[in-house]
Amino acid sequence: MSRMADQLGKGASFSRTTGGVSARRKAVAATTGAPTTGAPDSRLRTLPLTQLVPTRFNPRRNFGTEEDLREFGQRLKAKQLQPAVAVTREAYLGLWPDEANAVGEATYVIANGERRYRASQAASLPTLEVVIDDEVARSRADFLNAILSENNDREDLDPIERALGIKTMVDQLGGKAKVAEYYGKSAGWVTQQMYLLNLTPELQDLVSSGTLPVRETRPLVKLPPSEQKAAWEARTLQREVEKSQPKPSRRPRTEAHQESNDEGNREQGSFTAVKKETAASHETEAGPESFTAVKPTLHSQEEPAAASISPTSSLPEQRPIHALENDLPWEDPQALLTMLMSRMTHSNRAELTKLLLEANMQDTSDTTQ
Repeated sequence: MSRMADQLGKGASFSRTTGGVSARRKAVAATTGAPTTGAPDSRLRTLPLTQLVPTRFNPRRNFGTEEDLREFGQRLKAKQLQPAVAVTREAYLGLWPDEANAVGEATYVIANGERRYRASQAASLPTLEVVIDDEVARSRADFLNAILSENNDREDLDPIERALGIKTMVDQLGGKAKVAEYYGKSAGWVTQQMYLLNLTPELQDLVSSGTLPVRETRPLVKLPPSEQKAAWEARTLQREVEKSQPKPSRRPRTEAHQESNDEGNREQGSFTAVKKETAASHETEAGPESFTAVKPTLHSQEEPAAASISPTSSLPEQRPIHALENDLPWEDPQALLTMLMSRMTHSNRAELTKLLLEANMQDTSDTTQ
Protein backbone atom coordinates (compact mmCIF):
# COMPACT_ATOMS: atom_id res chain seq x y z
CA MET A 1 0.00 0.00 0.00
CA SER A 2 1.29 3.49 -0.81
CA ARG A 3 2.59 5.92 1.79
CA MET A 4 -0.45 8.11 1.13
CA ALA A 5 -2.80 5.26 2.03
CA ASP A 6 -0.89 4.71 5.27
CA GLN A 7 -1.22 8.38 6.10
CA LEU A 8 -4.93 8.45 5.39
CA GLY A 9 -5.40 5.59 7.81
CA LYS A 10 -7.93 2.83 8.09
CA GLY A 11 -10.89 3.03 5.78
CA ALA A 12 -9.13 4.76 2.86
CA SER A 13 -9.79 2.91 -0.39
CA PHE A 14 -8.42 3.51 -3.84
CA SER A 15 -10.01 2.24 -7.03
CA ARG A 16 -7.24 2.32 -9.62
CA THR A 17 -7.97 2.87 -13.30
CA THR A 18 -5.83 1.80 -16.21
CA GLY A 19 -4.14 5.17 -16.08
CA GLY A 20 -3.09 4.68 -12.46
CA VAL A 21 -5.40 7.45 -11.21
CA SER A 22 -8.20 6.89 -8.70
CA ALA A 23 -11.76 7.92 -9.40
CA ARG A 24 -11.63 10.23 -6.41
CA ARG A 25 -8.50 11.96 -7.71
CA LYS A 26 -10.17 12.42 -11.09
CA ALA A 27 -13.16 14.05 -9.42
CA VAL A 28 -10.86 16.39 -7.50
CA ALA A 29 -8.98 17.22 -10.68
CA ALA A 30 -12.22 17.99 -12.52
CA THR A 31 -13.14 20.45 -9.79
CA THR A 32 -9.78 22.07 -9.13
CA GLY A 33 -8.03 21.77 -12.48
CA ALA A 34 -5.05 20.10 -10.77
CA PRO A 35 -3.05 17.51 -12.74
CA THR A 36 -3.90 13.90 -12.03
CA THR A 37 -1.17 11.64 -13.35
CA GLY A 38 1.09 10.73 -10.46
CA ALA A 39 -0.27 13.56 -8.33
CA PRO A 40 -0.97 12.94 -4.63
CA ASP A 41 -4.42 13.37 -3.09
CA SER A 42 -4.93 17.13 -3.22
CA ARG A 43 -6.53 17.14 0.24
CA LEU A 44 -3.42 15.81 2.01
CA ARG A 45 -0.84 18.43 2.80
CA THR A 46 2.21 18.90 4.95
CA LEU A 47 1.63 22.26 6.61
CA PRO A 48 3.68 24.48 8.89
CA LEU A 49 2.26 24.58 12.41
CA THR A 50 2.05 28.36 12.11
CA GLN A 51 -0.75 27.95 9.54
CA LEU A 52 -2.84 25.80 11.88
CA VAL A 53 -5.00 26.50 14.93
CA PRO A 54 -7.23 24.06 16.84
CA THR A 55 -10.94 24.81 17.15
CA ARG A 56 -11.96 25.97 20.60
CA PHE A 57 -15.03 23.71 20.42
CA ASN A 58 -13.02 20.53 21.03
CA PRO A 59 -14.39 19.10 24.31
CA ARG A 60 -11.19 17.20 25.04
CA ARG A 61 -9.39 18.58 28.10
CA ASN A 62 -6.86 15.85 28.92
CA PHE A 63 -4.06 15.71 26.36
CA GLY A 64 -1.47 14.14 28.65
CA THR A 65 1.54 15.61 30.42
CA GLU A 66 4.19 17.63 28.66
CA GLU A 67 6.45 14.59 28.74
CA ASP A 68 3.70 12.45 27.20
CA LEU A 69 3.30 14.95 24.41
CA ARG A 70 7.05 15.09 23.71
CA GLU A 71 7.21 11.30 23.48
CA PHE A 72 4.23 11.30 21.12
CA GLY A 73 5.91 14.01 19.07
CA GLN A 74 9.01 11.86 18.64
CA ARG A 75 6.83 9.05 17.30
CA LEU A 76 5.22 11.49 14.87
CA LYS A 77 8.69 12.56 13.74
CA ALA A 78 9.49 8.95 12.84
CA LYS A 79 6.13 8.37 11.11
CA GLN A 80 2.76 10.07 11.32
CA LEU A 81 0.29 7.27 10.75
CA GLN A 82 -2.89 9.34 10.96
CA PRO A 83 -3.19 12.87 9.56
CA ALA A 84 -5.10 15.60 11.32
CA VAL A 85 -8.30 16.92 9.70
CA ALA A 86 -8.79 20.62 9.18
CA VAL A 87 -11.02 23.05 7.30
CA THR A 88 -10.11 26.29 5.62
CA ARG A 89 -10.34 29.53 7.51
CA GLU A 90 -13.08 30.72 5.16
CA ALA A 91 -15.26 27.64 5.69
CA TYR A 92 -14.88 27.83 9.47
CA LEU A 93 -15.65 31.55 9.73
CA GLY A 94 -18.62 30.96 7.45
CA LEU A 95 -20.10 28.94 10.32
CA TRP A 96 -18.82 31.10 13.18
CA PRO A 97 -18.04 34.67 12.04
CA ASP A 98 -17.40 35.70 15.63
CA GLU A 99 -14.44 33.30 15.85
CA ALA A 100 -12.13 35.49 13.76
CA ASN A 101 -10.12 36.59 16.79
CA ALA A 102 -9.73 33.00 18.00
CA VAL A 103 -8.52 31.90 14.56
CA GLY A 104 -6.06 34.77 14.33
CA GLU A 105 -3.83 34.64 11.23
CA ALA A 106 -4.10 30.86 10.81
CA THR A 107 -5.06 29.58 7.38
CA TYR A 108 -6.66 26.34 8.59
CA VAL A 109 -8.66 25.27 11.65
CA ILE A 110 -8.11 21.78 13.07
CA ALA A 111 -11.26 19.74 13.60
CA ASN A 112 -9.57 16.44 14.54
CA GLY A 113 -5.98 15.98 15.65
CA GLU A 114 -5.36 18.62 18.29
CA ARG A 115 -3.24 16.19 20.33
CA ARG A 116 -1.06 15.54 17.26
CA TYR A 117 -0.75 19.31 16.86
CA ARG A 118 0.23 19.79 20.52
CA ALA A 119 2.69 16.89 20.37
CA SER A 120 4.35 18.41 17.31
CA GLN A 121 4.74 21.67 19.19
CA ALA A 122 6.15 19.89 22.27
CA ALA A 123 8.71 18.05 20.13
CA SER A 124 9.58 21.22 18.15
CA LEU A 125 8.44 19.72 14.87
CA PRO A 126 7.90 22.35 12.18
CA THR A 127 5.09 20.67 10.24
CA LEU A 128 2.09 18.38 10.52
CA GLU A 129 0.38 16.23 7.89
CA VAL A 130 -3.22 17.37 7.49
CA VAL A 131 -6.20 16.46 5.33
CA ILE A 132 -8.11 19.61 4.31
CA ASP A 133 -11.80 18.76 4.06
CA ASP A 134 -14.32 21.59 3.96
CA GLU A 135 -17.11 19.01 3.70
CA VAL A 136 -16.72 18.71 7.46
CA ALA A 137 -17.85 22.34 7.71
CA ARG A 138 -21.10 22.03 5.76
CA SER A 139 -22.97 22.96 8.94
CA ARG A 140 -22.24 23.60 12.59
CA ALA A 141 -23.82 20.25 13.45
CA ASP A 142 -21.58 18.37 10.98
CA PHE A 143 -18.45 20.08 12.26
CA LEU A 144 -19.21 19.46 15.94
CA ASN A 145 -20.30 15.89 15.25
CA ALA A 146 -17.03 15.26 13.37
CA ILE A 147 -15.13 16.24 16.52
CA LEU A 148 -17.19 13.98 18.77
CA SER A 149 -17.28 11.04 16.36
CA GLU A 150 -13.54 10.79 15.86
CA ASN A 151 -12.79 11.14 19.55
CA ASN A 152 -15.46 8.60 20.52
CA ASP A 153 -14.30 6.12 17.89
CA ARG A 154 -10.74 6.38 19.22
CA GLU A 155 -11.98 6.35 22.85
CA ASP A 156 -10.06 9.56 23.50
CA LEU A 157 -12.77 11.24 25.56
CA ASP A 158 -13.57 10.57 29.21
CA PRO A 159 -17.25 10.67 30.38
CA ILE A 160 -17.10 14.35 31.35
CA GLU A 161 -15.57 15.34 28.00
CA ARG A 162 -18.30 13.45 26.14
CA ALA A 163 -20.93 15.31 28.18
CA LEU A 164 -19.20 18.62 27.40
CA GLY A 165 -19.23 17.75 23.70
CA ILE A 166 -23.00 17.29 23.70
CA LYS A 167 -23.46 20.49 25.72
CA THR A 168 -21.38 22.39 23.17
CA MET A 169 -23.69 21.12 20.43
CA VAL A 170 -26.74 22.21 22.46
CA ASP A 171 -25.26 25.68 22.93
CA GLN A 172 -24.14 26.11 19.33
CA LEU A 173 -27.15 24.58 17.59
CA GLY A 174 -29.76 26.40 19.66
CA GLY A 175 -31.17 23.88 22.12
CA LYS A 176 -31.68 20.23 22.93
CA ALA A 177 -34.38 19.80 20.30
CA LYS A 178 -31.94 20.67 17.50
CA VAL A 179 -29.37 18.14 18.76
CA ALA A 180 -32.05 15.49 19.22
CA GLU A 181 -33.28 16.08 15.67
CA TYR A 182 -29.76 15.82 14.26
CA TYR A 183 -29.14 12.46 15.93
CA GLY A 184 -32.70 11.18 15.54
CA LYS A 185 -33.06 10.93 19.31
CA SER A 186 -35.37 12.40 21.94
CA ALA A 187 -34.70 15.51 24.01
CA GLY A 188 -34.56 13.20 27.02
CA TRP A 189 -31.65 11.34 25.42
CA VAL A 190 -29.77 14.61 25.05
CA THR A 191 -30.40 15.45 28.71
CA GLN A 192 -29.15 12.00 29.71
CA GLN A 193 -25.86 12.59 27.87
CA MET A 194 -25.21 15.74 29.92
CA TYR A 195 -26.33 14.75 33.43
CA LEU A 196 -22.74 14.38 34.70
CA LEU A 197 -22.31 18.13 34.29
CA ASN A 198 -24.65 18.58 37.28
CA LEU A 199 -21.79 17.40 39.50
CA THR A 200 -19.54 19.95 41.14
CA PRO A 201 -16.25 20.65 39.29
CA GLU A 202 -14.35 18.75 42.00
CA LEU A 203 -16.44 15.62 41.49
CA GLN A 204 -16.25 16.00 37.71
CA ASP A 205 -12.46 15.82 38.02
CA LEU A 206 -12.82 12.60 40.03
CA VAL A 207 -15.01 11.13 37.27
CA SER A 208 -12.45 12.09 34.62
CA SER A 209 -9.64 10.44 36.60
CA GLY A 210 -11.71 7.30 37.21
CA THR A 211 -11.75 7.76 41.00
CA LEU A 212 -15.51 8.30 41.00
CA PRO A 213 -17.23 5.56 38.94
CA VAL A 214 -20.03 6.76 36.69
CA ARG A 215 -22.39 4.21 38.26
CA GLU A 216 -22.00 6.01 41.60
CA THR A 217 -22.93 9.42 40.23
CA ARG A 218 -26.69 9.05 39.74
CA PRO A 219 -27.67 9.60 43.39
CA LEU A 220 -25.11 12.42 43.69
CA VAL A 221 -26.45 14.56 40.83
CA LYS A 222 -29.86 14.64 42.53
CA LEU A 223 -28.37 16.45 45.54
CA PRO A 224 -27.66 20.17 45.87
CA PRO A 225 -24.05 20.98 44.93
CA SER A 226 -23.27 21.87 48.57
CA GLU A 227 -24.13 18.31 49.67
CA GLN A 228 -22.51 16.27 46.89
CA LYS A 229 -18.97 16.13 48.28
CA ALA A 230 -20.08 14.99 51.75
CA ALA A 231 -22.36 12.36 50.21
CA TRP A 232 -19.52 10.96 48.11
CA GLU A 233 -17.18 10.88 51.12
CA ALA A 234 -19.79 8.94 53.11
CA ARG A 235 -20.26 6.55 50.19
CA THR A 236 -16.48 6.12 49.93
CA LEU A 237 -16.33 5.06 53.59
CA GLN A 238 -19.16 2.61 53.02
CA ARG A 239 -17.35 1.15 50.00
CA GLU A 240 -14.23 0.62 52.10
CA VAL A 241 -16.26 -1.20 54.76
CA GLU A 242 -17.85 -3.38 52.08
CA LYS A 243 -14.44 -4.23 50.62
CA SER A 244 -13.13 -5.19 54.07
CA GLN A 245 -15.82 -7.81 54.57
CA PRO A 246 -14.46 -11.35 54.16
CA LYS A 247 -15.88 -13.19 51.23
CA PRO A 248 -17.55 -16.52 52.03
CA SER A 249 -15.55 -19.50 50.85
CA ARG A 250 -16.89 -21.36 47.87
CA ARG A 251 -18.16 -24.81 48.64
CA PRO A 252 -19.27 -27.59 46.31
CA ARG A 253 -22.68 -26.85 44.88
CA THR A 254 -24.23 -30.00 46.33
CA GLU A 255 -23.06 -29.11 49.85
CA ALA A 256 -24.29 -25.54 49.57
CA HIS A 257 -27.59 -26.74 48.15
CA GLN A 258 -28.08 -29.21 51.02
CA GLU A 259 -27.27 -26.56 53.64
CA SER A 260 -29.69 -24.16 51.97
CA ASN A 261 -32.43 -26.77 52.22
CA ASP A 262 -31.58 -27.45 55.88
CA GLU A 263 -31.67 -23.72 56.69
CA GLY A 264 -34.99 -23.33 54.90
CA ASN A 265 -36.49 -26.25 56.82
CA ARG A 266 -35.36 -24.87 60.16
CA GLU A 267 -36.64 -21.36 59.41
CA GLN A 268 -40.04 -22.61 58.28
CA GLY A 269 -40.38 -25.04 61.19
CA SER A 270 -41.41 -27.77 58.80
CA PHE A 271 -39.03 -30.36 60.31
CA THR A 272 -37.46 -30.91 63.74
CA ALA A 273 -34.43 -33.06 64.56
CA VAL A 274 -35.29 -35.54 67.31
CA LYS A 275 -33.27 -38.32 68.89
CA LYS A 276 -34.17 -41.83 67.92
CA GLU A 277 -35.09 -42.94 71.42
CA THR A 278 -37.64 -40.14 71.79
CA ALA A 279 -39.33 -41.04 68.55
CA ALA A 280 -39.71 -44.75 68.91
CA SER A 281 -42.25 -45.03 66.14
CA HIS A 282 -39.53 -43.83 63.71
CA GLU A 283 -36.68 -46.12 64.83
CA THR A 284 -34.00 -46.98 62.31
CA GLU A 285 -30.87 -49.09 62.37
CA ALA A 286 -28.60 -46.04 62.51
CA GLY A 287 -27.58 -46.52 66.16
CA PRO A 288 -28.45 -45.04 69.57
CA GLU A 289 -27.12 -41.53 68.80
CA SER A 290 -28.81 -41.09 65.40
CA PHE A 291 -31.31 -38.33 64.56
CA THR A 292 -34.38 -38.60 62.39
CA ALA A 293 -36.19 -35.75 60.64
CA VAL A 294 -39.85 -35.76 61.65
CA LYS A 295 -42.60 -33.26 61.02
CA PRO A 296 -43.86 -31.57 64.21
CA THR A 297 -47.39 -32.71 63.40
CA LEU A 298 -46.35 -36.33 63.90
CA HIS A 299 -45.73 -35.93 67.66
CA SER A 300 -48.32 -37.60 69.87
CA GLN A 301 -50.12 -35.78 72.68
CA GLU A 302 -48.00 -37.68 75.25
CA GLU A 303 -44.79 -36.39 73.56
CA PRO A 304 -44.91 -32.58 73.17
CA ALA A 305 -42.93 -31.17 70.28
CA ALA A 306 -40.95 -28.84 72.57
CA ALA A 307 -39.46 -31.81 74.39
CA SER A 308 -38.02 -33.21 71.19
CA ILE A 309 -35.79 -30.24 70.29
CA SER A 310 -32.16 -31.32 70.19
CA PRO A 311 -29.12 -29.15 70.99
CA THR A 312 -28.44 -28.77 67.25
CA SER A 313 -31.85 -27.31 66.40
CA SER A 314 -32.26 -23.64 65.44
CA LEU A 315 -32.14 -21.35 68.44
CA PRO A 316 -35.28 -19.50 69.62
CA GLU A 317 -34.88 -15.75 69.24
CA GLN A 318 -35.82 -15.03 72.89
CA ARG A 319 -33.03 -17.03 74.51
CA PRO A 320 -30.75 -14.85 76.70
CA ILE A 321 -27.25 -14.09 75.39
CA HIS A 322 -25.50 -16.29 78.01
CA ALA A 323 -27.57 -19.24 76.78
CA LEU A 324 -26.07 -18.87 73.29
CA GLU A 325 -22.44 -19.10 74.39
CA ASN A 326 -22.24 -22.87 74.20
CA ASP A 327 -24.22 -23.08 70.96
CA LEU A 328 -22.13 -20.81 68.69
CA PRO A 329 -18.91 -22.07 67.02
CA TRP A 330 -16.57 -19.53 68.62
CA GLU A 331 -13.45 -21.55 67.80
CA ASP A 332 -14.37 -21.93 64.13
CA PRO A 333 -14.45 -18.48 62.44
CA GLN A 334 -15.50 -19.95 59.10
CA ALA A 335 -18.50 -21.71 60.64
CA LEU A 336 -19.41 -18.57 62.58
CA LEU A 337 -19.16 -16.51 59.39
CA THR A 338 -21.44 -18.94 57.57
CA MET A 339 -24.02 -18.61 60.34
CA LEU A 340 -23.83 -14.80 60.32
CA MET A 341 -24.09 -14.62 56.52
CA SER A 342 -27.26 -16.72 56.61
CA ARG A 343 -28.91 -14.88 59.52
CA MET A 344 -27.95 -11.19 59.11
CA THR A 345 -28.96 -8.64 56.51
CA HIS A 346 -26.35 -6.96 54.31
CA SER A 347 -26.62 -3.64 56.16
CA ASN A 348 -26.34 -5.31 59.56
CA ARG A 349 -23.26 -7.23 58.46
CA ALA A 350 -21.68 -3.98 57.25
CA GLU A 351 -22.40 -2.35 60.61
CA LEU A 352 -20.99 -5.36 62.49
CA THR A 353 -17.83 -5.24 60.35
CA LYS A 354 -17.38 -1.58 61.14
CA LEU A 355 -17.80 -2.21 64.87
CA LEU A 356 -15.32 -5.10 64.77
CA LEU A 357 -12.75 -2.96 62.97
CA GLU A 358 -13.13 -0.21 65.55
CA ALA A 359 -12.90 -2.72 68.40
CA ASN A 360 -9.76 -4.29 66.93
CA MET A 361 -8.15 -0.88 66.54
CA GLN A 362 -8.98 -0.01 70.14
CA ASP A 363 -7.70 -3.38 71.34
CA THR A 364 -4.43 -2.84 69.45
CA SER A 365 -4.12 0.65 70.93
CA ASP A 366 -4.68 -0.66 74.47
CA THR A 367 -2.08 -3.39 73.97
CA THR A 368 0.63 -1.02 72.78
CA GLN A 369 0.13 1.48 75.60
